[in-house]
Amino acid sequence: MAQSYKALKEDFVSNLAGGSVTEINLVTAVAPAAVLLWSVLQSRQAFFVRYGRKAFAVDFLLNVAAILLATTLYSGAPLVLNVLLLTPAVVLCAFQRARLPQTRAIIVNGNRGEQPLLEKLDPLPVRPFITAYRGSMMIITCIAIIAVDFRVFPRRFAKVENWGTSLMDIGVGSFVFSAGVVAARPILKDQLNGKSLSFTTRLYASARHSLPLFVLGVVRLYSVKGLDYAEHVSEYGVHWNFFFTLALLPPFVAGFQSLFEFIPSYAVLALVLGSTYQALLELTPLKGYVLTAPRTGILSKNREGIFSFFGYLAIFLAGQATGLYVLPRSLHKTSLPNNVATERQRLLVRLATWSLVWTCLLAFTLSYNFGLALRVSRRLANLPYVLWVCAFNCAQILAFCLIETLVFPNVHKAKDGATEKRESDLATSDVLKSYNRNGLAIFLLANLMTGLINLTVRTIEVDTGTAMAILVGYAAVVTTVAFALNAKGISIKI
Repeated sequence: MAQSYKALKEDFVSNLAGGSVTEINLVTAVAPAAVLLWSVLQSRQAFFVRYGRKAFAVDFLLNVAAILLATTLYSGAPLVLNVLLLTPAVVLCAFQRARLPQTRAIIVNGNRGEQPLLEKLDPLPVRPFITAYRGSMMIITCIAIIAVDFRVFPRRFAKVENWGTSLMDIGVGSFVFSAGVVAARPILKDQLNGKSLSFTTRLYASARHSLPLFVLGVVRLYSVKGLDYAEHVSEYGVHWNFFFTLALLPPFVAGFQSLFEFIPSYAVLALVLGSTYQALLELTPLKGYVLTAPRTGILSKNREGIFSFFGYLAIFLAGQATGLYVLPRSLHKTSLPNNVATERQRLLVRLATWSLVWTCLLAFTLSYNFGLALRVSRRLANLPYVLWVCAFNCAQILAFCLIETLVFPNVHKAKDGATEKRESDLATSDVLKSYNRNGLAIFLLANLMTGLINLTVRTIEVDTGTAMAILVGYAAVVTTVAFALNAKGISIKI
């Protein structure tokens, strides 16, 4: 890459101030709005029951293209795009009744003279609203990492240099939070089975999980340096990258699980860690060191990635805390709920409560008159950033959960496992399921394609039409690969 063009690319993503939280919320609201329209089309017209090319095209347009438009052509009018998605959904709900085929309970054995048995409900069921949440988050992430290199993607959506909020800032935190949500599943399984793994066993398992991520981090490091690829050094440092952050999370989380005996709440652990890290930033020279120190040694060269890790660890723990109550069928964990309607109401109330709690804590840290007068910094991954990510993601999960509850009530009301599985399949977009199933592998593919496009196209020089053509083609390829893997039942674990 020519040195002058490389410098232009680096300047293009540097020293940015971000945008407003309100605008970020409006842009990201397109994801649940699109899922609502998809859900209404499915429930009122059974549009995606027979999943052919037409259904795939509409699925792609709603759940991928709409997000692409929200971050590019409609970036200046996200409210308009939300209205365009919500209006047909409201009209269909008002004038059409549900048309999905009715499912029956499946008898797994019923010999003559014996009481038939129904397939048991799984205490840890597949949650369509979690699939929608994680799939949408992954789509936004995959689109943003390439769109940011084009002028059609507003600079206020790109990562902020030091202080402020942006779409990509909330995206990287949401990636970690969502990973924490699903990381709660093994913990819940152990609780249901009455198992208690030793610290060494947990550490060994986490190291095995971290090794591939560490390898990917090394590969990315040598690829960027070897190809003289444009990089934003103040994002993570000279050598550090996001894969190293992801690789370090499992072993540290394994250590924090030991503290669970003393502080029996991952949310409280996240707050304690985030608050302690913030105190170090404020009461020691650490904040100035991270932001302004000369890059002379290995620590100072990678100070952003090393110290921001503690903020991301707090986010991951908060995600685990959320997963512990959104993944199990019953909030009591040890028994199946007797009243499914009441259990769903409790889940919605719990999500709304935690969304409010995180939001109030965020407001307190930001307030100049009644709080700590702090500012959000993704570069530091400080306490306000942690709280913002937690509040945002709990609100997003609440929105997707509410959509499922209202449009597909048969999912949580199913009386047996087989019926629940079919109802869940009917309530889940195949595109979102595909992105969720192989999230990290698809993220890696998106990174590789982003690098290829940047090495072959002078992205900051192309016009809007060409940029959109490239972005649509990129999104179509990534989606097709994800869909093909899911259709063949392939799960790539990294």
